[in-house]
Amino acid sequence: MSRVLVVDDEESLVTAIAYNLRRDGHEVETAADGERALEVAKATQPDLVVLDLMLPGMDGFEVCRQIRRSSAVPILMLSARDEEIDRVVGLEIGADDYMTKPFSMRELVARVKAMLRRRDFLREEIRHADDVDQTVIECGGLSISRETRRVVLDGQTVQLKPKEFDLLEFLMRNCGRVYSATQLVEHVWGYAYTGDTRTVPVHIRGLRRKIESEPSSPVRIETVRGVGYRFVG
Repeated sequence: MSRVLVVDDEESLVTAIAYNLRRDGHEVETAADGERALEVAKATQPDLVVLDLMLPGMDGFEVCRQIRRSSAVPILMLSARDEEIDRVVGLEIGADDYMTKPFSMRELVARVKAMLRRRDFLREEIRHADDVDQTVIECGGLSISRETRRVVLDGQTVQLKPKEFDLLEFLMRNCGRVYSATQLVEHVWGYAYTGDTRTVPVHIRGLRRKIESEPSSPVRIETVRGVGYRFVG
């Protein structure tokens, strides 16, 4: 049974989310503000966090930042505002996915399930690797370890957000192949296409800032116009 922490100050929404997640087999903890969320997260070590952006006192951005300082737990951010800047900032500070209110409970439960399934899949891949060397991918001065989730560029460690690492690992593992944003959502985020792929370019931009010498003229992660993205080393 996975433990999910739901953080939102809207009581009726928390009740509905908690009910649907418990019905789907999850254990649910709740918090109505940012400070309480950090306390519960530290005490219970959840497997996933559903985090509202607009909270009283400490907002969801700051909660996400503080969680990311010590944990790679998947974070699904919620917001009542469908503004690009909110989505970009949320994803860049470490949220794994983003949903805009109002949303269907069926979709939220599906995304939670997919994020947990993706996390478990990655853990199993690492657990069944024969040795550490098989979990290391190297190309053009860039290497990533799937076991330690460490990224090294020209001898220097690069700090990536959890989903940035997942995206880079997938693209490097499939070097040269072009993937559309829809395909990347399905392979990296682990859920079926729902019409919103805006999370992909945000994470691509984040990766380019960290692994490209000139992010505006990338040579490692190429954009194939009208098709998608590919890693070329």
